[in-house]
Amino acid sequence: MTRGAYLVTGGAGFLGSHLCDALLARGHRVICVDNFITGAADNIAHLAGHDRFKFIKHDITNDLYLPGKIDGVLHFASPASPRDYLEFPIQTLKVGSLGTHKALGLAKAKGARFLLASTSEVYGDPQVHPQREDYWGHVNPVGPRGVYDEAKRFAEAMAMAYHRTHGVKVRIARIFNTYGPRMRKNDGRAVPEFIDAALRGRPLPVFGTGRQTRSLCFVDDEVRGLLALLFSARTGPMNIGNPSEVTVLDIARKIKKLTGSPSAIVHKRLPVDDPKVRQPDIAFARRALKWAPAVSLEEGLRRTIDWFRGRRAA
Repeated sequence: MTRGAYLVTGGAGFLGSHLCDALLARGHRVICVDNFITGAADNIAHLAGHDRFKFIKHDITNDLYLPGKIDGVLHFASPASPRDYLEFPIQTLKVGSLGTHKALGLAKAKGARFLLASTSEVYGDPQVHPQREDYWGHVNPVGPRGVYDEAKRFAEAMAMAYHRTHGVKVRIARIFNTYGPRMRKNDGRAVPEFIDAALRGRPLPVFGTGRQTRSLCFVDDEVRGLLALLFSARTGPMNIGNPSEVTVLDIARKIKKLTGSPSAIVHKRLPVDDPKVRQPDIAFARRALKWAPAVSLEEGLRRTIDWFRGRRAA
């Protein structure tokens, strides 16, 4: 593979920082852009001084000028958890629309590939299970989650318009629930919330009955799939996620067991428009990319718990 230069928007976030690491490990140059609304300097602190890494603090909803060649733009800037996009609804809409527009414009100007971090949330509260890429979704556009769902749906439409009109080599990844080191303990997603509560001996908050399902993909597997799509000849959209379905209640129980926590599990009111099921059909990714997750849920949770323990000790 030819070594190149890659821009990662949202590169100081959970997933973006792991992408920066993976691209550097492959010998590429990386330009990381983040405004730290939900990203964190700690996620990229280990890259300070790296001769092939550059950080720019910038809001991608504004124009960004970069000299020189750029081979790829990976657009991962966005609040990405229910707590975040309820706190930052307008910023979420802006980065999905204006931010995508600016990032696509840069890719067009540089003749670069463009990878869009879309989401399983484009399927909304699905009426088709598991979810295939040809399913158009069941989304409430005016509900509190709509700011994220519709921002990503718009981003997909804009990416395809640039692909069809300007010939931009677009790749659209629909990312399902991803977990691993560098997640924020208070971002509202189940895995970090449960781990943090378990390690503190506090009750694990499960919304509703806990019978709603999620499909958890460890971050190493997710990044491997995303880069396989980036460097493929496939436009997508393509589901990149783990098809192993598990209930939220079972996730809480597994984390309790793995941490050895005495914490109780408590039930809280289910949020508005919370999806009842999540399970990707990854036949397309298996066929086109020869990709499938390899890390088991238990192994991934152990590694994530170890990271959270290390952070607490530090």
